[in-house]
Amino acid sequence: MHELAITQSVVDTVLQRTGSRRVTVVRLRVGRLSGIVPDAMQFCFGMAAEGTPLEGATLQIDQPRGRAHCRTCGDDFDLPDLILLCPCGSADVEVLTGRELQVTSVDVG
Repeated sequence: MHELAITQSVVDTVLQRTGSRRVTVVRLRVGRLSGIVPDAMQFCFGMAAEGTPLEGATLQIDQPRGRAHCRTCGDDFDLPDLILLCPCGSADVEVLTGRELQVTSVDVG
């Protein structure tokens, strides 16, 4: 389960910025094409945060959809999965969104 390692990295990153201040909420953006399972991250968050100022914090995850641009026809389109194929049939596409993994904000208090 790579989500445990990823979640531990998120906790470490937040701790680097917040130090010993108590954290109540961590907000993430995890794109639907990132290969990360948000439910698994939710499960791992409590373990990764245990014994730190993040213990008891809420993890909120926004999941932006995948979007791509076709270099052949010029259209932008939704990507429901990692099959990088434009509705026009071209595979010459650029992923625009959906692979994000970002800490977007943290509430301390």
